[in-house]
Amino acid sequence: MTNHESQTQTTEYDSPWKEILKTYFKDFLAFFLPEAHDGIDWHRAPEFLDKELDRITREAESGNRRVDLLVRVWLLDGGELWVLIHVEIQGNRDPDFEERMFTCQYRAFDLYKRPVVSLAILADEEGTWRPSTFGYQMWGSKVSFQFNAVKLLDYLTQLDLLESSNNPFAIVTLAHLTGKQTKNQPKERFQQKVRITRMLYERGFSRQRIVDLFRFIDWLLSLPEELDNQFWAILSDFEENKKMPYITSVERIGHKRGKEEGIVAGIQLGKEKGIEIGEQQGEAKLLTRQLQRRFGSLPDWANEKITKAKSSELEEWSLRLMDAPNSLEEVFAN
Repeated sequence: MTNHESQTQTTEYDSPWKEILKTYFKDFLAFFLPEAHDGIDWHRAPEFLDKELDRITREAESGNRRVDLLVRVWLLDGGELWVLIHVEIQGNRDPDFEERMFTCQYRAFDLYKRPVVSLAILADEEGTWRPSTFGYQMWGSKVSFQFNAVKLLDYLTQLDLLESSNNPFAIVTLAHLTGKQTKNQPKERFQQKVRITRMLYERGFSRQRIVDLFRFIDWLLSLPEELDNQFWAILSDFEENKKMPYITSVERIGHKRGKEEGIVAGIQLGKEKGIEIGEQQGEAKLLTRQLQRRFGSLPDWANEKITKAKSSELEEWSLRLMDAPNSLEEVFAN
């Protein structure tokens, strides 16, 4: 669901960040904390410690304190290290942020006796807010905690780096900053989304990497329906000329998002009913977009048939579309 929000609403950043962090954790450290990346034995796969993270935040009585990732890695000398990652998306100064970082740090060590490296990615829009330390002292006692912090706004002065780097988190950072800068500017966002998406092919990324990064871009740079349709038309032509039909497969994202929406909308009907609704909505949106690409704007009768169709009918019509019919009537023929 590309149009999951209007331009006047706050874009949801948490979910795409979490997903891309887990998928490309090695690249993430190479871009934002190269010293850590260079000291890790990447022949051993990192382990994401979700249960341990839940215990740390729960036993710390963290309330809404939330850390995104806790990851176990192994050093080149064979030692074990935990990496605590927090992506701070809030646009306003948080006076308790440093204390929250400290609390999670000491609780991780207290509970599991493991060395922990903390990294905060500050993705907010307040340039003067740069937390990196927490401490206090009294009567000869002193506590001092320093954590790594990266301010994404700083990359606005390094756009050349973002646009030339082959690290996927250069694209991630560029897309995030673009999303922030183009709030309530749909035409500018449209132009930038086309440009950044084309960059994926210029980097020589694998098909899967292009698909994964596009999911992040598509989520952050959502467009109104009319511009979204224009975007997909341009992208379809671009992929056809490149003979690289990669992102067309990403339309399954629409199916997935429709399914997720349906689950939420169908909670009162029960979990299974919600999933059924979501699957049907996702299939309908996917078929609609495919038909629009081939035949242009759909007449009311076609939209009505899709809206009222069962999942089995939507699947049948999708299969007919693959046979390159000459008209809409052929797709919907009984």
